[in-house]
Amino acid sequence: MATKTEKKGGVGEFIKTVVYALLLAGLIRTLLFQPFWIPTGSMKPTLLIGDFLFVNKFAYGYSYNSCPSFRDYNLCFFLEESEGRLLAGDPERGDVVVFRHPAVGVDYIKRLIGLPGDRIQMRDGQIFINGTAVPKERDGNYSEIFEPQGSQASRPRCVNTAGLGAECLKEQYIETLPNGVSHETLNYAISPMDSTEEYVVPDGHYFMMGDNRDNSLDSRWLPLAGGVGFVPAENLIGRADRIIFSSAGKSLFFFWTWRGDRFFKAVN
Repeated sequence: MATKTEKKGGVGEFIKTVVYALLLAGLIRTLLFQPFWIPTGSMKPTLLIGDFLFVNKFAYGYSYNSCPSFRDYNLCFFLEESEGRLLAGDPERGDVVVFRHPAVGVDYIKRLIGLPGDRIQMRDGQIFINGTAVPKERDGNYSEIFEPQGSQASRPRCVNTAGLGAECLKEQYIETLPNGVSHETLNYAISPMDSTEEYVVPDGHYFMMGDNRDNSLDSRWLPLAGGVGFVPAENLIGRADRIIFSSAGKSLFFFWTWRGDRFFKAVN
């Protein structure tokens, strides 16, 4: 029969184990992964409104922007005025990247299209990288229901005229970047950013674009125009690798609206 001292010791050890486990989980969460929820449709069809994912922070190393903060204390305080990164890793063209907006300080997610030194231009909806057209081929239509989506209750834009509850269509394409990364993009209209000037990506910066090309404020737009411009390397937070789950409702906690086909889905 256990004595009172043994029982107290057992309860105490259990509590300590739980506390240590929570601290370890918190350390892993802040150092290696960061949760991110998709609030807009700028990355459709790769990422949908309501997707919940963990961002791999270790992929690119740590800067002041990607290091965890506790209240007003940042673990990488010594990098606040620096462009360097700890355990730095180079992002690759085609990565889906979470980064800190250079002007407003909000976290964004886009696809990395241009590397330092690249010349990027859009001509009639097609990307040219260093003067060479990025191949893209038609892949049918992307279909969704025309209805309010997510917590912002935004409605999708369509090629066709769709009433509430009707089918909303967009043209879908497969785009293949120079390093062989293929991904889907959407088009629904002729937009001002379908044809642009040629952008030259500065050293230490990257050029980002949303896969939903006509509904994305990205590096094609200057920050003063609502876009992000060129993204400094120190603003990279991490790479989106896998969706954990996805909610089609107004809240992530409405489990009855979770999309069954997106659990642990890889981000391509």
